[in-house]
Amino acid sequence: MQTLTIKKLKQADNSQFEKILEEQCELFSVEQINWAGFPYRPEVKFRIAHLGDQILLKFYVREKNIGAKTSTANGDVYKDSCVEFFISPQGDGNYYNFEFNCIGTPHVGYGDGRHNRLPLPVETLKTIIARSSLGSEPFAERHGDFTWELFVQIPVACFIHDKIEKLDGLSSSGNFYKCGDELAEPHFVTWNPIKTENPDYHRPEFFGKIGFE
Repeated sequence: MQTLTIKKLKQADNSQFEKILEEQCELFSVEQINWAGFPYRPEVKFRIAHLGDQILLKFYVREKNIGAKTSTANGDVYKDSCVEFFISPQGDGNYYNFEFNCIGTPHVGYGDGRHNRLPLPVETLKTIIARSSLGSEPFAERHGDFTWELFVQIPVACFIHDKIEKLDGLSSSGNFYKCGDELAEPHFVTWNPIKTENPDYHRPEFFGKIGFE
C-alpha cells in the first residue's frame, strides 16, 4: 500500500502558492497499470501540499492524445483527458471524488461507493481554483505528443459532508488517477494499486494512506 504525508506550507500570497509548491514539495508518480486490457501508461506526476485550510495539488501529464469536450461543472470529465484525486478525509470509507479534465472543468461528488453519489453544489465548486496550461476553452481530441499541467486549490470548505475546520494532523486515505475513457487510447492509471477485474476507481478499500502534517 502506498503512503503519503502531505506537507504543510506556510501561508503566503495567493499568487505564490504554485511557485512554493514547485520549490518545496517532491514529485510523486501515478504509474500503476492494473488492467491488462488497458496497457497504455501516460507519464503522470503530481505534487501536493496543504495550508491548513486548503489543499494545493499540481499534476504534470505527458500523453499521446488530449481532448476536453466538457466545460460544464459536474459533467463527464472522465471521458476527456482527466486527472483525479479521491480522498476520504476521515478515512471512514466515505470519500470525495475530485475530477478535472485538462482544461480544469471540475466534477466532484461524495458517497461510500460508485452509486448514489451526491454531487457538490456548483456554488461550492466555484470556490475551487483550477488553472491549466492548456487554458479553459473546450476542444476536440488531438493526436501527437502533448504535455500539460494543472494546478488545483481545494478549500477545506469543499468537504461539506464532514466537520473539518483544519487539515492539520488528519489521518485520511485516498488515491490519484489518470484516465481518458473516450480518447483514442483509453487508459486507467493509478497511484495505489486496485485489484479488481475491470477498471473501477470507486473502490475505497484500495485507497492508500494519506496523512496531513
